[in-house]
Amino acid sequence: MIKFYFHHTPNPMKVALFLEETGLPFELVPLDTLKGEQHTPEFKAINPNAKAPAIVDGETRVFDSNAILMYLSEKYAKLEGKADDRAEMLSWLMFIASGLGPYSGQSVHFRHMAPEGLDYAVNRYLREAQRHYEVLDTHLEDRDFIVGDTYTIADVSAWGWIDKASVVLGEEGLAPYPNLKRWFESIDSRPAVARARVIGTDIAFKKEFDEDAKKAFFPSNYPKH
Repeated sequence: MIKFYFHHTPNPMKVALFLEETGLPFELVPLDTLKGEQHTPEFKAINPNAKAPAIVDGETRVFDSNAILMYLSEKYAKLEGKADDRAEMLSWLMFIASGLGPYSGQSVHFRHMAPEGLDYAVNRYLREAQRHYEVLDTHLEDRDFIVGDTYTIADVSAWGWIDKASVVLGEEGLAPYPNLKRWFESIDSRPAVARARVIGTDIAFKKEFDEDAKKAFFPSNYPKH
C-alpha cells in the first residue's frame, strides 16, 4: 500500500491524478502545510525538503511530484509512454519541473502574496510563466498529448499547474493559448480528474492564511530561531 502525503495544492494533485488514473491502491496521509506539519522531524525523514507531496512505497521513499510520477510509472508500467519517446518524455518532465512549475509558483507568490512595490519581480515572474505557457501552446499545435500519441505522466504533470492558470496569469487564464486550452479541456474532462479533485475534501485542512500559516508556508522569509 502506497502512503501518499497530501495537501490540496498543484504538485500533490498531480500524484492524486496519477493514482486515480491507474487505480493503484494508496493510503492518504493528510499533511496540513498551513499548520507546518511538513516541518516535523517525522515528515522530514521522508522529504528532507519539507514539501508535499511525498510517498512511501514499502521501504522506498520518494519526494518531489515529478520524481514520484517517474518512479510510479516505471515501477508499475503505467502512463510511461513508448520506449522510443523516452528522451522526449524526460525533456518535457524536466521542462515542467524546472520551468513551468517554479515560475508559475513564483508568479502566484509575487502577484498575490508579496508586499506592494515589487513591480520588477511581479513582471519578471508573470512574463516567465507566460513564456512557458507559450512554449507549451506552440508545442501542442496539432497534438493531443505532450509526448507521443498517448496520454502519459507528462500530461498528468502539466495538468497540475495549468489547472491554476487564472491564478498564475490573471483573469484571461488560457484564453491567449488556444492549443493549450484545447489540451487542458481534454485532460480535465477525464473521469479520473473528477475523482482526483475530491481527494481530501473531507479533511479539515487549515484555511486561514494567517501569520502562523505564512511562517509555515514561507519559512525562508522569516529569521531562523
